[in-house]
Amino acid sequence: MSDIKEARNALLKRILEGPGEAAPSDRQAAFTLNGLRGPLRPLIDKVANRAFAVTEEDIAAAKASGLSEDQVFEIVVSAAIGQANRQYEAALEALVTATGKE
Repeated sequence: MSDIKEARNALLKRILEGPGEAAPSDRQAAFTLNGLRGPLRPLIDKVANRAFAVTEEDIAAAKASGLSEDQVFEIVVSAAIGQANRQYEAALEALVTATGKE
């Protein structure tokens, strides 16, 4: 289990703090769904809650706000990883509740 936690932590650190085209603050905002601006807000909401609904127009609107394709990609990945992380943590909490074991 320790290897999984270490790998997860390394992934989160790389996504949120590692080098990239998007500002770490934008990646963090997408990850937490907090502090998003302009056309990023509806795009990231869709990525996190209704990924099937993301359209080319959503991506185009984010790019039209001045972001590069690489920046949009990194921000979208941050949102997807953030949502996966929330689901993972909720699942772990449910297991602890159900079993009484951590």
